[in-house]
Amino acid sequence: MNDDQLLRYSRHILLDDLGVEGQQRLLDSHALIVGAGGLGSPVAMYLAASGVGHITIADHDVVDLTNLQRQIAHTTERIGMSKVASATQAMQALNPEVRVTALAHKLDSAELDALVPTVQVVVDCCDNFLTRQAVNAACVQHRVPLVSGAAIRMDAQLAVYDARDAKSPCYACIFPPDQAPEEVQCATLGVLAPLVGVVGSLQAMEAVKLLAGLGSRLTGRLQMLDGRSLEWNEVRLQRNPSCPVCGQAH
Repeated sequence: MNDDQLLRYSRHILLDDLGVEGQQRLLDSHALIVGAGGLGSPVAMYLAASGVGHITIADHDVVDLTNLQRQIAHTTERIGMSKVASATQAMQALNPEVRVTALAHKLDSAELDALVPTVQVVVDCCDNFLTRQAVNAACVQHRVPLVSGAAIRMDAQLAVYDARDAKSPCYACIFPPDQAPEEVQCATLGVLAPLVGVVGSLQAMEAVKLLAGLGSRLTGRLQMLDGRSLEWNEVRLQRNPSCPVCGQAH
């Protein structure tokens, strides 16, 4: 690290758990963010601020006026711009050193299969079941930890699935691919703006910990937040030996 980096990341370096070595790991790391909306916005900003050296962010959508109530990486002036281009501007304004690869399209299984092995963590900030399953399958295949978050109305959930751990379930263990729920979207049901900020920030925290070598204690634990009462409930997750995705992977 040069002098400017030592100053920029000094509050990280002061942490006994992280220090110079942990910060250097962040600088040398590559993270994939799937989705640049309500969850992806705080994830992108905090990963950039934390010094993650290379961030790939994927989203096929463009910035819309209705996004600005909660998608804090975007601005009124960037309405109509692709979300990944807008997020890239925000990240590089915050930290010009960060390298951003912006993918303005949906990631299919083939692209995920090529991209996921090049990163050290995947942060799932998307809003549809099929993409979540495809992302999870690639993470299992290439043993890359997955930080998953979701929020709708005033409820949210957070979990870490780490295929490097033989005891860790994967997303498909808990949400089987052949049991797709009815798709719910904030466009029809609404979502409380700060709620996605809370969950996205926690996703960013778990991703930074994983990249810095601190690990995550959320592996195998689904955290559910009731935004009305601010009460967290935890469900201990078990790997499904018959899971069609990870059942034969360990």
